[in-house]
Amino acid sequence: MEHTNITSARQLSRADIEMVLDRARAIADDPSAYADRHPDALLGLLFFEPSTRTKMSFSAAIKRLGGDIVDMGPVDSSSVKKGESLADTVRVIEGYADALVLRHPSEGSAGMASEFVDVPLINGGDGAGQHPTQTLLDLFTIRESAGLDDITIGIMGDLKYGRTVHSLAHALTNFDVRQQFISPESLRLPRKVRYDLHARGTDVREHTDLDEVLDVLDVLYVTRIQKERFPDETEYREVAGEYQIDANTLAAASDDLAVLHPLPRVDEIAYDVDDTDYAHYFEQAHNGVPVRMALLDALLGGEQ
Repeated sequence: MEHTNITSARQLSRADIEMVLDRARAIADDPSAYADRHPDALLGLLFFEPSTRTKMSFSAAIKRLGGDIVDMGPVDSSSVKKGESLADTVRVIEGYADALVLRHPSEGSAGMASEFVDVPLINGGDGAGQHPTQTLLDLFTIRESAGLDDITIGIMGDLKYGRTVHSLAHALTNFDVRQQFISPESLRLPRKVRYDLHARGTDVREHTDLDEVLDVLDVLYVTRIQKERFPDETEYREVAGEYQIDANTLAAASDDLAVLHPLPRVDEIAYDVDDTDYAHYFEQAHNGVPVRMALLDALLGGEQ
């Protein structure tokens, strides 16, 4: 692995991504071959925001590699409540662990925190910024279902505040992928993300209506409208529930369309989609374990 810290999808090359995905595929094929690869390794979990999939899959990943976790626990029962800075918190916990996973509400927090530690630090989500390990499992799921070259992917929903969207869009510039962005006008991609994508040679095509592009998509990546990211609840109420799909919506889609979602969903994907061949989002969530096992194995020095 070229990097000791994984704080942004922008830092990942195609070679980095393919190394992790290939190793994840090997782990998924034969998990027993990777059991106890890192006995006694400890992974420090610092979650300043709620999490189910990221936190639990990282816990499962290190334990399946033979290690264990040390968990900061809820913020309200930590020294953060006493006014401890993030820099001091990570400096302390690096002394207890061989690698750290940080989730924090402030964009850029993971990059800043990585400057204060000597063990690998992984960004588990920084506000509306980046979520690079979610991107790796998204890419794994896309590669398994549709391939990663010469495909068209639609990314729909909250593109303004959605860190999973920002990470995925950047990572996809490493591949021959046509990206179509579908959102309300008020939740378009941030200007800085559009600029970065243009700089990487991506033709950013934006739409307000899924029907404009549904029939050409190989993958539809749906995101929820994130109430917790809106500075004004009135703005949230204006767009909440505006972008929803159900089985009837997908009638015009290709039979091979793969529908993904980083979860949790609220009402943007109806439950009747779950029983169709389009639904890949629970498989996507399960892929978090082999993908995060592969990343931890690489960062902790495991040989392929």
